[in-house]
Amino acid sequence: MNIDIPQGREPIEYVWGEMVPGIGIAASKFSMAVYAHSTLGLREFEAARLRIAQINGCAFCLDWRTERDGEKVEEEFAESVTRWRTTDAFDERTRLAAEYAERYALDHHGLDDEFWARMTAHYSQLEIVELSMCLGSWLAFGRLNHVLGLDTACTLTGGSSPTPASGDQAPRPASRD
Repeated sequence: MNIDIPQGREPIEYVWGEMVPGIGIAASKFSMAVYAHSTLGLREFEAARLRIAQINGCAFCLDWRTERDGEKVEEEFAESVTRWRTTDAFDERTRLAAEYAERYALDHHGLDDEFWARMTAHYSQLEIVELSMCLGSWLAFGRLNHVLGLDTACTLTGGSSPTPASGDQAPRPASRD
């Protein structure tokens, strides 16, 4: 870990909730909101989230699987995300979600007219904005957790999607990308 954590303290809660509470708590609420308020289908959501996790290298995020109404993607889904260009496990929306995630993270200047024509043929403007905000959250917070070494200290807390916390406590964990 690249940040000193006091003995007996939970790293995510300490860094996000106590070290920079004015920023960390707000960031954590945004991170949680992409799970609590997303209208995207589970497969599209997970394809984009996992592609960002693969790019970020966040150990926790790579192990996480979003759950909705007791449902998760299949075990081999992450491997399909790695092969998003050629897998037959994805429909066009899921494939585009993985592609958009990769290009958003690695080549956002290369999002050309051809890409946007394909994207707008399969996603509404509202869905594009929502997915873009999700990608921004996952890219920023997963990368932050990985760079600071917090991703190795995260633990799964039951395997379901996070729910927003109330009050000024930092939700736990702060990112699952």
